[in-house]
Amino acid sequence: MVEAVPESIHFPSEEDRILQLWLDKDCFQECLKQSKNRPRYTFYDGPPFATGLPHYGHILAGTIKDVVSRFAHQNGFHVERRFGWDCHGLPVEYEIDKALNIKGPEDVAKMGIAEYNKQCRSIVMRYADEWEMSVRRMGRWIDFRNDYKTLYPWFMETVWWVFKQLYDKGLVYRGVKVMPFSTACNTPLSNFEANQNYKDVQDPSVIVTFPLLEDEEVSFLAWTTTPWTLPSNLALCVNPDLTYVRVKDNSSHKIYIMMEARLVALFKSDSEYTILDKFPGKTLKGKKYKPLFEYFIKCQETGAFSVVMDNYVRDDDGTGVVHQAPYFGADDYRVCMDYKIIQRDSAPICPVDSSGVFTAEVTHFAGQYVKDADKNIIKWLKENGRLVSSSSFKHSYPFCWRSDTPLIYKAVPSWFVRVEHMVEKLLDNNSKCYWVPEFVKEKRFGNWLRDARDWAVSRNRYWGTPIPLWVSDDYEEVVCVGSMAELEELTGTKVSDLHRESIDGLTIPSRCGKGQLKRVSEVFDCWFESGSMPYAQVHYPFENRREFEDAFPADFIAEGIDQTRGWFYTLLVLSTALFGKPPFKNVIVNGLVLASDGQKMSKRKKNYPDPGLIVKNYGADALRLYLINSPVVRAENLRFKEEGVRDVLKDVFLPWYNAYRFLVQNVQRLQKEEAIEFLYNESTASVSDNIMDKWIQSFTQSLIQFFRDEMGAYRLYTVVPKLVKFVDMLTNWYVRTNRRRLKGESGTEDCMRALETLFSVLFSMCRLMAPFTPFITELMYQNLRHLIDPASVEEKDAGSIHYLMLPHVRCTDSIDKRIESAVSRMQSVIELGRVIRDRKTLPVKYPLKEVVVIHQDPEALRDIQSLQKYILEELNVRQLTLSTDKDKYGIRLRAEPDHMVLGKRLKGAFKSVTASIKELKSEELEIFQRTGSIVVDGHELLEDDLRLMYSFDQSSGTPAQYEAHSDAQVLVLLDVTPDQAMQDEGVAREVINRIQKLRKKGHLVPSDEITVYYSSQPAGEYLDKVIRAHTDFILATTKAPLKPYPVAQSSSVIVQEKTQLKGSDLDLTIVRGSGVSRAPLTSAACAFVNLRVTLKDKQQEGVILLENPRGDDTLDVERLKSVCCSVFGLNGAPVTIFSGRTALTAGTDLMSLSGKTLTVTSGSSPADVSGSDPPLCPYVNLQLVNASPAGAVRPEVATLLLMNPAGKNALLFPICCEAAKVFGLRGRKLRLYLNEELTDELEASSLHSLNTKTLYVKVLPTTAEA
Repeated sequence: MVEAVPESIHFPSEEDRILQLWLDKDCFQECLKQSKNRPRYTFYDGPPFATGLPHYGHILAGTIKDVVSRFAHQNGFHVERRFGWDCHGLPVEYEIDKALNIKGPEDVAKMGIAEYNKQCRSIVMRYADEWEMSVRRMGRWIDFRNDYKTLYPWFMETVWWVFKQLYDKGLVYRGVKVMPFSTACNTPLSNFEANQNYKDVQDPSVIVTFPLLEDEEVSFLAWTTTPWTLPSNLALCVNPDLTYVRVKDNSSHKIYIMMEARLVALFKSDSEYTILDKFPGKTLKGKKYKPLFEYFIKCQETGAFSVVMDNYVRDDDGTGVVHQAPYFGADDYRVCMDYKIIQRDSAPICPVDSSGVFTAEVTHFAGQYVKDADKNIIKWLKENGRLVSSSSFKHSYPFCWRSDTPLIYKAVPSWFVRVEHMVEKLLDNNSKCYWVPEFVKEKRFGNWLRDARDWAVSRNRYWGTPIPLWVSDDYEEVVCVGSMAELEELTGTKVSDLHRESIDGLTIPSRCGKGQLKRVSEVFDCWFESGSMPYAQVHYPFENRREFEDAFPADFIAEGIDQTRGWFYTLLVLSTALFGKPPFKNVIVNGLVLASDGQKMSKRKKNYPDPGLIVKNYGADALRLYLINSPVVRAENLRFKEEGVRDVLKDVFLPWYNAYRFLVQNVQRLQKEEAIEFLYNESTASVSDNIMDKWIQSFTQSLIQFFRDEMGAYRLYTVVPKLVKFVDMLTNWYVRTNRRRLKGESGTEDCMRALETLFSVLFSMCRLMAPFTPFITELMYQNLRHLIDPASVEEKDAGSIHYLMLPHVRCTDSIDKRIESAVSRMQSVIELGRVIRDRKTLPVKYPLKEVVVIHQDPEALRDIQSLQKYILEELNVRQLTLSTDKDKYGIRLRAEPDHMVLGKRLKGAFKSVTASIKELKSEELEIFQRTGSIVVDGHELLEDDLRLMYSFDQSSGTPAQYEAHSDAQVLVLLDVTPDQAMQDEGVAREVINRIQKLRKKGHLVPSDEITVYYSSQPAGEYLDKVIRAHTDFILATTKAPLKPYPVAQSSSVIVQEKTQLKGSDLDLTIVRGSGVSRAPLTSAACAFVNLRVTLKDKQQEGVILLENPRGDDTLDVERLKSVCCSVFGLNGAPVTIFSGRTALTAGTDLMSLSGKTLTVTSGSSPADVSGSDPPLCPYVNLQLVNASPAGAVRPEVATLLLMNPAGKNALLFPICCEAAKVFGLRGRKLRLYLNEELTDELEASSLHSLNTKTLYVKVLPTTAEA
């Protein structure tokens, strides 16, 4: 049975309850069981490291993955969701190096690789429990039991298989390459790793002399921001095609050679130098110069310390002469190789070790960290007369993504996978993938692919998958091993683990007589492992071959935009190399989540709220929806703001929850008061004729269609705003405008139609929102499911909303765009009217005379007319006027420039353009309003440049005071002419508002018996007069007696408040009980006459009430005769009524005859003389205690005849319906009591026992009022 919904909700606590429900029912595994035989939908989860705690970036990507995989499941697919862990690589090693104070390879050698890797293994899953807890708490359904870890031997074995395939295809080679190098981590990084962490830094900037050997009075000038590379200088490079000069410094008289275009790098004005000669760069080729240092003077034999040429030298920085340190720069290396200054097999000139420290060769600076040595090198240059200029230079520089230390570029021997040869194939495969958003595919990722370089996959580290190459000492014999079985066969040793400590000691006998082959020392870059995860997670090809091949490529992946140079790239490279096809079909790329100030989130700066606290305070659903409904899903950045999460609760979840609560309240009211059990069955539900029912149903079906189309296209960023807007449409439009129908005030049948509509819409919405907000939808569904007809449920197990399939569009005619358009127009009118009210500070409580709607389309006006009732109610206006003629109201458009926008753009022309703008005619501005563009004085102005305002031509003769507002389609005018009566009613509404708020403050519900006392000071002023004049009006809404002070001493005060309103002090006190002191009724409460009827020898007697309730529905003589014929069954026979012997006439005052007995004859004077008697029929008086009878002047009492005529037509129990009719309260539920304290409820008894008694009538509140 459906349960009552509490008034307030704490979403995080409810989410905890739902988590327990899922755990108890094992809902995720049940989902997988149910879908086992459905078509497969493949999803790859990129593995995170568990050495750190999850942050907003992980939560965002996890939420996107969860939304899409839930959608796929509820769309009829089987979606296996396995969690993966990245366990190897720098993140783990760096933590151990810090913990054990390991500075370099020597320290690792001392402790041994086995011990080092043991330490690494011990922290790999340090935060695994926190990860699992965080992921589950966010509502993400993913399998942790059947996970994969990159350290599993079977995973590593597949990585070996992948590498062997590449090796066998000739895609693996060993080479020296200048690479980004982390001195903190003692290892090279790939280019995409180096691109992950750029920072703006100040580096030294020096210009250094290199004297010509042929004339040491003339020097080349070279510029560098890395002085530490100067000890390794082997050449100078110039651009062959640009102009160089021999120039004399007029102050020092020294002569330099540099590029003409770069004279500005050294001289501030032309007067500071004299050009002695000009020549193209190519004339400098081969010129020899004096080395800075003589550490590598022997390289002169291969052409070192001479000028070389290359077009990479530019004319936009430096001196146009670039110093070449070939083992510390990629271009330097290439150029020096071209000029054979260095050879591929020559010993590298690289006097820097893996910790970034100069080796013994550099005698002046040996043992110094290169960045620290910069200042000492500059000092040496200065002391030796080689320094011309020294300053600092701000530029963007790469830092290690793990240690956050500056990278250097350094030549290292590495194992490479060839990529450059397959760029076209990579681009072709990328074109087959569907990217959201599209621009990432073509621009960011596409550009990266076009410039792809061979991939250095080796790392000089320890904790990783070892590269499976066994080589001879001279590297001429190489064996690549592709499996554990192959290794066992080649080494004769049983293998159970593939980490270095387990296999480094294994050797393979040479087939070429070179002794024993030993494994190379390097391990794989961990990106190689994550790029292999599609195959390794299922141990392909050693197991699950068919399952993998049937499900490859993946249907979907998702990660952050930083992975365009990471995981997305490695996945594509490996799948293209292995299978010639892309690894995934669809990918969603999210942007970065930044701190609220736009900075990167930093634990050190503490510039973001802890995700755990956000979930604890607002719930996971709120955080999920906030992230998904933001620019970050379009690969843009999001500045995370806690108030944004809070607003999701306030603007989306609470209104949605209240609509759900309102539905349940009214279903329960229906069951309780009408004994009607509400069960919804879509196939048997009646079709409603109500236009708002049709609208919300059509709007829902349109949403379902849109949802399916857009989710099918992975455009989450279009779907969520529509879902959020739908909550607004449901709560602020449908429920708001149909409250009375839903509360049953328009009859049971109409109430049922409205409830069915609301249920249908809420149920559809829950299923649509389930992938996005899994908790709140489950919460609602667990209660709403009791209102679903079991016969209509298709699923075998409907125990969770997440077992249900998504709704389909019912049929093509279920979407009525005509009605949707009509309601949209109505909404536009109401919203424009509200803007006018806000602008004029006219609260909706204050009624206005008229709203005028002007539209050029008569069909639009007919739409608006059909919804007039809602417009009048929502805007609180008395009259709606429709027109196509705005000239009738004298409306004119005028324009004002946006001074800030146009002032900046137009500068000097702004003044004249402003004058012209003010001269623009209304007709011109109407065209601008439609097109969004207008040319003024030769300048094109757009929507943001002008502000349009309406004015009224006073000569139009319209007396009313209108205010106007418009959108592109419709113009709305509100008559804001002051009207005292309406002003007074608005003030009375303000008083009602204060009373209702005070009621809420006192935690009262509408059924609580209360009396409101008030005092308005100064007495007799405006507010006091308004309250006295509108007491009945206030009572009709508050359903509580309103009395002036003083409060009776014996009263039980519940709540009291003083407030200010309209310049007066308003004091309100609410006391317990109705507080009405009623005098006991000793006779019939209403005026009555007894009638004795003598017709055709027929004698009858009875009673006619002259009013009922008291003071209402008063009879005249003609109506008395009509009622007499009806009561006594005289069938319209002519009758005369006598008081005594006097016949009543039209002028007789009937009320003066109350209590008398009259005689009815066919015309003859009666024999008996009438007199005064008590009522001839038994009766009860009715005293209404907490509501005003509809239309009654004095809401007090009524009389109910228990039989009439005497001895006939006795009433039957229950008599509540008759009481409701008397007070005009049809459709409301009443309770009758025998005492004023309402403790003795009337039960079935003899009617005669009630004769002359007073029954106290209590009107029960509707569920909505409660």
